[in-house]
Amino acid sequence: MAPRESPAPPLSPARSAMDRLAGPAAPADLDVMTFNLRYAADNRPNSWAQRRPVTRALLRAEHPDLIGTQEGLPDQLRDIDADLGDRYGRIGLGREGGDVGEHMAIYFDRQRLRPGKSGNYWLSETPQIPASTSWNSFRIRMVTWVLFTDLRTGRRFYAVNTHLDNNSAEARRHSARLIQERLAGFDPLPVVLTGDFNSPAAPDSEVYQVLTGQAGLRDSWTTASRRGPAYGTIHNYQDPIPDAERDDWILTSPGVTVRGALMNLSRPHGQFPSDHLPIQVRLHLP
Repeated sequence: MAPRESPAPPLSPARSAMDRLAGPAAPADLDVMTFNLRYAADNRPNSWAQRRPVTRALLRAEHPDLIGTQEGLPDQLRDIDADLGDRYGRIGLGREGGDVGEHMAIYFDRQRLRPGKSGNYWLSETPQIPASTSWNSFRIRMVTWVLFTDLRTGRRFYAVNTHLDNNSAEARRHSARLIQERLAGFDPLPVVLTGDFNSPAAPDSEVYQVLTGQAGLRDSWTTASRRGPAYGTIHNYQDPIPDAERDDWILTSPGVTVRGALMNLSRPHGQFPSDHLPIQVRLHLP
């Protein structure tokens, strides 16, 4: 892992990519990002030591109110904690239980959001059992969720974050149904679901059908009033392909207004922060 650095300076006042797309945020607007970090590894090119500085620059420049991350390993997340500073909090367990393994960590701006109830469950037939798997899942998969209060507006909402299996369509289908079931058990408040779904955001995707059909969520990319150019969200450190498969989504409850949506192409000196593009939206909660 890269050596620890000094505490983070104040977040950059420069215009973010979202501000350039949608204009200045209104006081009640909520900026949300979903970001598959790509787990930390030492092998070059694209080691975590190489990617950490550009990840830090990206997050400081965009300063989202809420970030749903995937694949973060414990030391990697502690690096991000240090880079973001005390302004951000982090919630979520490792998928192997406790602080072990990849996390579905949810970051939040403490000056904007106050966490309340939170929880974790595993995408299996025994969701309460840490590290449990079912349905021919290739990896352990899980969900982290938090009930937040917006300190600016007093509104409450649920943030839910996940990473579905990359190998088993059966596991992805059952996982989507389990998420649908758990969402139905929440209080009647807005939901923001972030994640790497390893499935295209398309009508012929079973996962997409379940979450935007039976679960009744809305795809923020398609409902946004302003939208940046579309690319495949998994680029594997190559030039992103226009209009290719979109596997990283942000879904919302009906009634949430999406003022802007973009895929962040940040690539300082040719270095991507991850093998996935971060997806950003600007929301107005009902």
